Amino acid sequence: MKNRTIHHLSHIDLDGYSCQLVMMYTPYKKFNYNANYGAEVKQKLDLILEKIKASKEQASLILITDLNLTADESKWLTHEVKKLGENGYDTQLQLLDHHGSGEDSANKYEWYYLDTSRCATKIMYDYAKEHFEFDEPSWMQKYVDVVNAVDLWKQEEHDNFEYGKVCMRLVNETRELNRIMFPLEDSTYKLSLLHEAAKFINEPDAPIVLDEKIYFLKKDFFRRDKNDTLDNLATEYVVELLGRARDEKTIYYKGYRGYLSYGVGNTSIIGNGFLTKYPEYDFIVDVSSRGTMSLRANNQVSVSQISKEWANGGGHPNAAGGRIQGFKEQFRYDKVKEQIERLINEKESRAGNLEYKKEEE
Repeated sequence: MKNRTIHHLSHIDLDGYSCQLVMMYTPYKKFNYNANYGAEVKQKLDLILEKIKASKEQASLILITDLNLTADESKWLTHEVKKLGENGYDTQLQLLDHHGSGEDSANKYEWYYLDTSRCATKIMYDYAKEHFEFDEPSWMQKYVDVVNAVDLWKQEEHDNFEYGKVCMRLVNETRELNRIMFPLEDSTYKLSLLHEAAKFINEPDAPIVLDEKIYFLKKDFFRRDKNDTLDNLATEYVVELLGRARDEKTIYYKGYRGYLSYGVGNTSIIGNGFLTKYPEYDFIVDVSSRGTMSLRANNQVSVSQISKEWANGGGHPNAAGGRIQGFKEQFRYDKVKEQIERLINEKESRAGNLEYKKEEE
């Protein structure tokens, strides 16, 4: 296992992220991915398969935790891993889950481990101790019991259950970063907060202590040089992330340079903050999972006109919005950008044809 790269896909709740927190204490090269149920699971598995094929490392493990796969998904994934092996990629597959709805797959595939008596974090913890090099910290077993108590709703384990409720809220209300737009940073953020939360687990009145510290833990994560409000610290951090990804997330429309974000929100503050810091951009557009878009400009182009041309939207020259008809929700940024660039090409092509016809007339 030492030379095997681990691609770890897990759920987006406390149990799912805690599985990845356990794996932080193994020495292997790891990539984390997170998904909710539905189409997102398949898209993230596709991404993992693409990364394995593109890598120079031949040995890998696809580890799936706190997610049950449908019969069709299990069959498809088994086939894809087999194809990897036929093409020289030594890829192992292991799923660890506790949802009874995966029983059919568990009965059919050796790699599909199911135990409904433990939460996924506890299964991951026990599996890591048995199969991996595992440098377990002193608080880990207590933390695992906390997650197990709240995930299986064991209210009789009062202290663990109450602390688990606060940890659960910590994950559910950690929305400062969009996990599709910033998957690595969002995962790092949540795991960092959970890691900090584990430090208070043996304090007197531990649930109250953690409850009162969550705000400051968040600020500590985002703070750089000076203190500020949480909103301002998070905004500055997001603008910095947007700036780092300029090469990948730049789009062009009719000669204007734009920036495409997905699900970031708060466009008035973040969008204008980005345009102020990067004046070489003419506009920024943030698209939601439903296809609604919010555009901002800084006197370089009328985003009201862009919104009208893209989605029959409207607004003001520097602030506009609309909704893209036929937009399909995506769980990977590259798939979002493909849709928007197809839209841009279609609109530019149509505009070019109209200009051509006017010249002929």
